[in-house]
Amino acid sequence: MSNTPPLFVPGHDSNLVEDLKARVRDVPDFPKPGILFKDVTPVLADPHLFGRVVNAMAAPFRGRHIHKVVGVEARGFLLGAPIALALHTGFAPARKPGKLPYKTVTERYSLEYGDDGLQLHEDAVGRGDRVLIVDDLLATGGTAAATARLVTKLGGEVVGFSFLVSLDFLPGRERLGAEKVCALLSY
Repeated sequence: MSNTPPLFVPGHDSNLVEDLKARVRDVPDFPKPGILFKDVTPVLADPHLFGRVVNAMAAPFRGRHIHKVVGVEARGFLLGAPIALALHTGFAPARKPGKLPYKTVTERYSLEYGDDGLQLHEDAVGRGDRVLIVDDLLATGGTAAATARLVTKLGGEVVGFSFLVSLDFLPGRERLGAEKVCALLSY
């Protein structure tokens, strides 16, 4: 029998914020000069910390009757899939146009750096499905809002958003509805 703690244990993790702050890496001038990028890959590289993150990001949505977790390309896949497992529900990827093999619905949106789009398979979310949207970082909220519009187009209801990091000096929380946004770290 292994002494390795299980990944998905309900409950409060009092040291998680400090442990995350010690591991999230600042990368200056990425993807362009003047941007301070919050790199979460060191968190993903630590299996115990990664498991604690998954548990904490899922915790506010336990018992909320989530039918589907939608992870936003690309780091939202890495967090969303294990969160779906923790919530005992299905997972659907929201991808850039042209990346999904089946029939899709598309939503265009504006970014700080230009325009972009996201797609979901047309059968990814069913009418009346209660959906949690997951991504690594909330900034202006444009990507998450576009994902929410996709879910709504397919007849789903967005129950909430779960992020590892929220940049609270940007308008993302307000844009999405602050009461629906959960984030482990805020800057």
